[in-house]
Amino acid sequence: MKPDYKNWIPKEMLFLLIAETVLSLALLLVFGAFGIGVSGKLRIVLGVVFGIAFVVCARYSGWCVYAYRSFSYDGERKLSKQIIDGTAEHITPAGGVGLDIGCGSGALTIACAKRNPQGKMVGIDRWGKEYASFSLPLCEKNAAAEGVKNASFRRGNAVKLDFPDESFDAVTSNYVYHNITGADKQALLLETLRVLKKGGTFAIHDLMSPRRYGDMQAFVQKLRDMGYERVELIDTTDGSFMTPKEAKRLMLRGSTLLVGRK
Repeated sequence: MKPDYKNWIPKEMLFLLIAETVLSLALLLVFGAFGIGVSGKLRIVLGVVFGIAFVVCARYSGWCVYAYRSFSYDGERKLSKQIIDGTAEHITPAGGVGLDIGCGSGALTIACAKRNPQGKMVGIDRWGKEYASFSLPLCEKNAAAEGVKNASFRRGNAVKLDFPDESFDAVTSNYVYHNITGADKQALLLETLRVLKKGGTFAIHDLMSPRRYGDMQAFVQKLRDMGYERVELIDTTDGSFMTPKEAKRLMLRGSTLLVGRK
């Protein structure tokens, strides 16, 4: 059995965009180019409308195809896997228990569990309708497919974690917090670190642009002042996870790892 970590670009959305591109082209040809059943100003208007629709759909479809192929676990680039494995390298529960927040299909939880066979990993997610292809059963099936027995999954909310203070030896997350609207991102980070034990490690990867996260350099200093150790921001668009060109094309500029020890 092979794990299915899905694609960050839903296949259904990809097919829908391609269908809309084909449909808009057909309508452009029928009413605009050939003027079947229409003439004069109406033909011009319909030609312009369907022409614009075709250009927009074609450009977005092209981007989605490129992104889908880049993120695919079965493709040549395997960018998602590179990001997951790169983030997991920073998580070392070493016989303890780690927490992956917003685990989606379980990829990062399982990667961390495989790197730390003497420890355990817990993955939580709300599995909302926004990402309908991700689910608790999918995570469990993927863990079974990978032969991983030291990972478990449950429902949870990143905004208010249902765990006492200092419950875990490591905490991690990948591209989750930027999707949570109306929440202070630095407050989310502090909520994540609340459940980390003293001496525990953390690695949180997200789109940490100033517009979303504010002054992260000041936040890093705040953590250091609170006693956190080896805290640093790692730009993952410098070739470590992806190239600057890929980050720009895939709308992943600002991708940053926040790592350190409590």
